[in-house]
Amino acid sequence: MSATNQTNVVEFYLLGFGNLGIFRFLLFTLLLVVYVVSLGGNLLIITLVLFSRFLRSPMYFFLSHLSFCDTVFTTNVLPNMLQVILQEGSTLSVAGCIAQYHVFGFSATSESFLLTMMSYDRYLAICNPLRYTAVMNSRLQVLLVASSWFLSLVVTLSSLLLVCRLWFCGSNVIDHFFCDISPLLELSCSDTSLVKIELYVCSVPIVVLPFLFIMASYISIFLSIVRISSSSGRQKAFSTCSSHLTVVSLYYGTLFAVYVVPTNISSLNLNKILSLLYTVVTPMFNPIVYSLRNQEIKTALQVQILGKHNRY
Repeated sequence: MSATNQTNVVEFYLLGFGNLGIFRFLLFTLLLVVYVVSLGGNLLIITLVLFSRFLRSPMYFFLSHLSFCDTVFTTNVLPNMLQVILQEGSTLSVAGCIAQYHVFGFSATSESFLLTMMSYDRYLAICNPLRYTAVMNSRLQVLLVASSWFLSLVVTLSSLLLVCRLWFCGSNVIDHFFCDISPLLELSCSDTSLVKIELYVCSVPIVVLPFLFIMASYISIFLSIVRISSSSGRQKAFSTCSSHLTVVSLYYGTLFAVYVVPTNISSLNLNKILSLLYTVVTPMFNPIVYSLRNQEIKTALQVQILGKHNRY
């Protein structure tokens, strides 16, 4: 087909989960509840870290930024997904679709870097407890978090510039519930080789290196815990990093399943389910995991509630 017979695409049509029939109301209600719980839980952690004197350690400083990242993550995807499910498909402009992909990539990259910073914090706390306070001072905390956000912006900005140069024509149907990079590249009439190369290159600092760093940190942590003589000491040391390890497993497990498993093995519907896990479910579980396994957060919440109750 010649370029003159092709029509520029001005909007995309998101199919979502296909023809759900009456089950779309059940899925809509379920995901709405998940969004409210996720948003409420993450905002609660941010508020507690900001105002509670019990949550002043570096771990909670990093956790508040992780919660903010999860809030952006879900808010970028879920509201539009709810519309797609309720209407059994919805349109989104090309600019809006690219913007959603950029915010998604920025949030995912930031989460990967923040989880890496948190593993370094746990490594220092358990493997070098005597130097922990001196090394992990407020200046280093701010530097690590600022670096995470800045590097995420720089890395994803390069991808955004390349995607903005793509030309879309022909079909405008995206068989997904949000604008992921794979369907965008499939619909593009431009040469996408440069974008694919950039994605593969950037996956090293975004996914591979942080994952290897986290694994190395936890191997060192495990070896340090094993050398602790008392069982109560080992249990206490492990409890300080078990929540983070759980979150890392959930995040990287689903991420690798979606983007590393070959497409001929992973079906499209399975890909959607796995994408649903790390875009919606994992951000909801993060505050739940940290709250249920952390007595300090429970104490801070009780103090805040009792404090407000006493003022009245």
